Amino acid sequence: MARQRVPEGPAPDPAVQKLRVHYAKRGRLRFSSTRDFQRALERALRRAEVPMAFSAGFHPHPRISYANAAPTGTASEAEYFELQLRERRDPAALRADLDGALPDGLDIIAVAEALPGALADRLAASVWRLEFADIDTETLQNAVGAFLDLDRAEVTRMMKQGPRTFDVREAVLSAATDDKGLRVVIQHMTPLVRPDDLLQALSTYAGLNPTRPPLVTRLSQGPLAGDGTVGDPLTDSRSTDPAID
Repeated sequence: MARQRVPEGPAPDPAVQKLRVHYAKRGRLRFSSTRDFQRALERALRRAEVPMAFSAGFHPHPRISYANAAPTGTASEAEYFELQLRERRDPAALRADLDGALPDGLDIIAVAEALPGALADRLAASVWRLEFADIDTETLQNAVGAFLDLDRAEVTRMMKQGPRTFDVREAVLSAATDDKGLRVVIQHMTPLVRPDDLLQALSTYAGLNPTRPPLVTRLSQGPLAGDGTVGDPLTDSRSTDPAID
C-alpha cells in the first residue's frame, strides 16, 4: 500500500540579508519584559514595512533571534537582536524607520550587517553600573573590596528546575566604585551571573544591605579582550577568548 503523502506547510521566505540591531531600554521601559519587547518589535516591523523573512510551517513567524536580554527592571544601553530579511535594506535607513516605529524608551542605536558566527557567541561579557541611593562611597568601597578578596562567593537562585547554587566571584572580572556607584565587568558564564546575584553575594559576604534597590544599567556587552575591555559586537572582530588577545 502506498504511503499517504502528508501535506507540507508553506515554504519559508528566503532570507537574503541578515542584520544585527543594537537597542537601548531606558526610563520606565526598563520594567518591560522580554516578551513585551518582542510584541512591540513585531508591531514596529509591520509599521516600518520591513521585508521580514519568515519561518516554515503552518504558523510562520518572522525570523528574529534574541540574545542575552537584560532582566526585567534593569535599564540597558546594550541590547541586541538579529533580523533576517527577504529583501536588502540600507542599515542606516532601517535604523531610522524602526526607531520611529517603537515607543520612546525602546531606542534603536545601530543596525549593521551580521558578522560571521553566532550573535550569542559575541556577547562574552557585560559592563554594569549599580547606583545606590542610600549607601555612601566608603561603605560601598569596603564591601566591594571584601568581595574581591574572596576566592569564591556562592549564591542560590531559584531556576525553572529548582534552586541552584553557583559561584559569583569567578564571573566578576573587575569592580570599581566612584561617587556614582559601582561599575562591574561580568563575564558570561553558565549560569549567567546577573546583578541580583552580585547584590546577594555582597549582602552575604560583605554585609552590604541597601534599604532601596539600586538603579541597575547595562552599559555595554560584547567581545571580551585579554585586558578586560568589552567591545562592540556589531563591529569588533577581536577574539571573545580573553586568553588570546
